[in-house]
Amino acid sequence: MAGKNKPKHDLGKLALFILACELAGVIGSIFTIQSIPTWYATLIKPPFAPPNWLFAPVWTILYALMGIAAFLIWEKTMLKGAQKKKAASALNIFWLQLALNVLWSIVFFGARSPLLGLIIILLMLFSIALAMWRFYYIDWRAFWLLAPYILWVGFATLLNFYIFALNP
Repeated sequence: MAGKNKPKHDLGKLALFILACELAGVIGSIFTIQSIPTWYATLIKPPFAPPNWLFAPVWTILYALMGIAAFLIWEKTMLKGAQKKKAASALNIFWLQLALNVLWSIVFFGARSPLLGLIIILLMLFSIALAMWRFYYIDWRAFWLLAPYILWVGFATLLNFYIFALNP
């Protein structure tokens, strides 16, 4: 039974949040897929670069975790008072980082610009950290659901930097 300050989980809305995040991945992949066998294959990459086949399953899982985290925070917007405002503000930061996520694929793969990609991924990394910080004070589970994401984006930032540095 849901208490006064504990919303009842809505599985349909949870599915919509996951779908929204996965859709961001699909949009980004439109620019990524066409560049992998052509432009990306010609780049000099550092020895720690993962195989291309690994990216799709990792991102699929990360987008699902992001959707669950956003849903947990969204549930708090159904409450009244300060908690509602904090949750709405945290979700705005979450959507910003998701937009930067899509933009990174467009710029790095679509425009084939490792430099601009590096700038965007640094902004994305900062916005993920900010969203996580805000999430922590609203629902610690949402914070931890984003932990694998920030670790992967941190790794991707390092990879982006090396690709930029190795391919003048």
